[in-house]
Amino acid sequence: MPHTRLRPAFTFTEERLAELRRVVPEAFADGRVNWDALREALGTHLEPDEAGAEHFGLFWPGKREARRLAAVPSRGTLVPAPGEGVDEDTTRNVFIEGDNLEVLKLLQKSYAGRVKMIYIDPPYNTGSDLVYRDDFSESREGYLRRSGDIDEAGDALTTNTKADGRYHSNWLSMMYPRLRLAWGLLRDDGVLFASIDNNEVHHLRAILNEVFGEENFLGCIVRATGTTTGQDGGAFGSSFDYMLAYSKSDSFQLGGFALSEDDALRFNEQDARGAYSTLQLRKTGNADRRADRPSMYYPLPDPDGNDVYPIGPGGYESRWRCGKDTLAKMQADDLIVWKRVKRDGAEQWAPYVKYYLEGREKRPSPLWVDIEGNKKATNEVKELVGPKVFSNPKPTEAICRVIQLATEKDTEDVVLDFFAGSGTTAHAVFVQNRNDGGNRRFICIQYPERVAPESGAAQAGFDNIAEICKQRIRAAAQKLAGQRDLKHEDLGFRVLRRESSSFSEWTDVSDDDLTALELQLDTAESPLVDGWRSDNVLVEVMLTEGFPLDSAVTPRKAGRNRATLVESEHRAHKLAACFDVRVDAALPDALGLAESDVFVCLDTALDDAAKLRLAERCHLKTI
Repeated sequence: MPHTRLRPAFTFTEERLAELRRVVPEAFADGRVNWDALREALGTHLEPDEAGAEHFGLFWPGKREARRLAAVPSRGTLVPAPGEGVDEDTTRNVFIEGDNLEVLKLLQKSYAGRVKMIYIDPPYNTGSDLVYRDDFSESREGYLRRSGDIDEAGDALTTNTKADGRYHSNWLSMMYPRLRLAWGLLRDDGVLFASIDNNEVHHLRAILNEVFGEENFLGCIVRATGTTTGQDGGAFGSSFDYMLAYSKSDSFQLGGFALSEDDALRFNEQDARGAYSTLQLRKTGNADRRADRPSMYYPLPDPDGNDVYPIGPGGYESRWRCGKDTLAKMQADDLIVWKRVKRDGAEQWAPYVKYYLEGREKRPSPLWVDIEGNKKATNEVKELVGPKVFSNPKPTEAICRVIQLATEKDTEDVVLDFFAGSGTTAHAVFVQNRNDGGNRRFICIQYPERVAPESGAAQAGFDNIAEICKQRIRAAAQKLAGQRDLKHEDLGFRVLRRESSSFSEWTDVSDDDLTALELQLDTAESPLVDGWRSDNVLVEVMLTEGFPLDSAVTPRKAGRNRATLVESEHRAHKLAACFDVRVDAALPDALGLAESDVFVCLDTALDDAAKLRLAERCHLKTI
């Protein structure tokens, strides 16, 4: 097996280039894209290489930079924050504190194609919202400085006022790279829901059309908020907001709701299969005419032996719902019944199709007026974390509903929210799992945006929004735990923070500056920063090697070495790590590592002979 050096950096662009190389290998030469070869391979599917060529889409000042930001590698990593979660040793739920663009990049390798559903409630851009100001030209120290405080010197968030000349552009530039990265995390049968209001719904739909494809637009849910805002603005007030829904591909199937007791009353007939109702065999509604499907206009013999044709009201030629072959199968399965109906003042026979109550669901409407609105949501947060702590939360019931529609209850589906806010999505995962006995899990991401000094949140003792979110999740878990009746129920979560990488950053220096170059080379002798912690390095290695944060992590001791074994059902091989200053070459044997498993250790912990022996035993990677 080869011995390789561990590469902590991972970029969105590298993954996409690898996929392009797999599909169009002839478009690469010397490790770079050969554009002429790519054009020849794709032919007419490429846009004409003409200056000023026009095409349909949404454009704004800064779009090119926003697209570039999605490809800039993260300068950080995730580090554990033990003691801040609940049931941390057993839970598979994750809360991450940090800039969501950075965190989404860090999750790309471990969670690519794993997330079943994404729900986000981003800033609505009403003129007073804070939006991210992304800048990846700064140093790691600069990031830590600005992420530790919100001040004028440099902050990840800034107020986006309507007086700003790039009011809409700033918001679009903030959303675009995050949505591109989110797309990569979704499963092929995954779906995204995004809450928004009138300020940006049209722009958000335009960029979602670009990122997800207009053909994958599922619909726009209109949710009654229960209150009317903006009544003093000289225009219509607003008493609803929107939720845009996009699937990643046509593999996604939207679920339905259980029928109510009133709905079930329609199934008032019975046969050996169970309760059923009937539907006209004649097609009704759109495309119901003979000209629409001529092959579905044909005679059927009624119980008296007379031919019956599909004739619509007023006498126009209509059509049946199916062709002759399908009808013959339905007749053989006893799914066709004849009923006497009145038409033109006389009784006559008409065919109907049976459909059964068992397994029947109600298809969801995009108009949601049956859910309690924002006042109920505010009361939920008040009950869990205190009054006036968080403004404009979403109702837990609304998020439970989309979780029910978009996920399976028993397949450990991952639900992601990277604008976690007060933690409604995490709370909703708990509640929906309780409602149907499910085993869904969540990943919630929230930036530690500081609360205003005189706010109710500050008076309640909260320093930032992430603290409110974590406390809401803890309180929701505690409340549900008091009613627990399922021993396997996961009401916990682990906390991680986005912080500086444990790996030293190489700084480019001029070849002429020998003093600076010598200093850089001396520093490079140890690739890890001063004061590095093994727990932090382990998480960074897991992310680099594509192991998700909910992997099973087992400490192991073998001889003088302490190691960690990492396993996940999403990886065919195991990952083992040992960061001791010296590693016994027999450690992989003691850990039971196979040839396909990865073992990571410090490069200085092994001599050359030990490296050769380990490389024969497993896939050795050194730091």
